[in-house]
Amino acid sequence: QVQLVESGGGLVQAGGSLRLSCAASGRTASRYAMGWSRQAPGKEREFVAGISWSGGRKYFADSVKGRFTISRDNAKNTVYLQMNSLKPEDTAVYFCAAGSTDVSVIRSPDYLGQGTQVTVSS
Repeated sequence: QVQLVESGGGLVQAGGSLRLSCAASGRTASRYAMGWSRQAPGKEREFVAGISWSGGRKYFADSVKGRFTISRDNAKNTVYLQMNSLKPEDTAVYFCAAGSTDVSVIRSPDYLGQGTQVTVSS
């Protein structure tokens, strides 16, 4: 079992930056691929970014490539999402995700956090 707790959401103006953090707990948390997905009002949840358990492979949705970066610190069981050049269309609830494989994080995570709100004003 893996528990995920997000932090770092908030309100920012377009063009600004935010960094989300996700603390994972559980005996094998550092062995999971991790990532982020988001859900905007009235829309389905969508994949945003993922990182392999070693940090050697990273994945991004086309909509965030070049603006968002993902990293992890396995010593702290924490994954980060650095979001730059934010746009109003990035407004959503952001969920931390964990999966036993890279593909599971992208398509159907094994675990999801409670989510943190990110609002980008124009």
